[in-house]
Amino acid sequence: MEGLDVGAAAEHRPPVDVVVVDDHPLFSRGLELLLPPESGGRVRVVGTTDDASAGAALVLRHNADVAVVDLHMPPPGGTRAIAAIRRARPMTRIVALSGLAEADAALEALRAGASGFLPKTASPEALVRPLLAVLDGWSVIPESLLRQLLDDAAPTADQGIAAQLSADDRRLWRLVAAGTSTVDIATTLHVSERTVKRLVANLLRQLKVSTRVEAAALAGRVGLEATGTSLGR
Repeated sequence: MEGLDVGAAAEHRPPVDVVVVDDHPLFSRGLELLLPPESGGRVRVVGTTDDASAGAALVLRHNADVAVVDLHMPPPGGTRAIAAIRRARPMTRIVALSGLAEADAALEALRAGASGFLPKTASPEALVRPLLAVLDGWSVIPESLLRQLLDDAAPTADQGIAAQLSADDRRLWRLVAAGTSTVDIATTLHVSERTVKRLVANLLRQLKVSTRVEAAALAGRVGLEATGTSLGR
């Protein structure tokens, strides 16, 4: 064949339709505005929602190629949104985002059906290649986080305590271990103070300790990395 214009062929590739499930409208709007020019027009945001429970319906409505899902959203949360999207439309590839480089949250997202995990600090330009990579069947994860996951692949007996908890429970445990107040935990998790007290009580029962101080001490023994008390993502 002669006269094959590879550049022209690339231009005629179908666009990649992306939906964004994130409770920060400014972040979603930023991706909507910046992904098309950064990808040369190939990647476009066709829908956004700040409701995790609406993610699967949004994907189905737009027949999205990729869903970008923030993990730390109000209930039912990003991990459940990923699982729901995976069930509703298995061919849609999912990229989980988080403002925190948490290995356990990344692992739970991947187990729920995500094809990649990226820090939310990544620029739209840095997101283009991972979005295209997952469409080609690759899984995408930062190297530093991958190494952490490999290091944690063979947990010790003490670390088995943390392994039995969900990612949400471990996140709460980190907040408790950091001495975060009930009010600040409620703000961080988007729940009421009453709910925080119930969640903490349940966590203490799972850890088989009586106080937050004991929970913090246990976190230190098992090597659970404490998170800060900042309310930002």
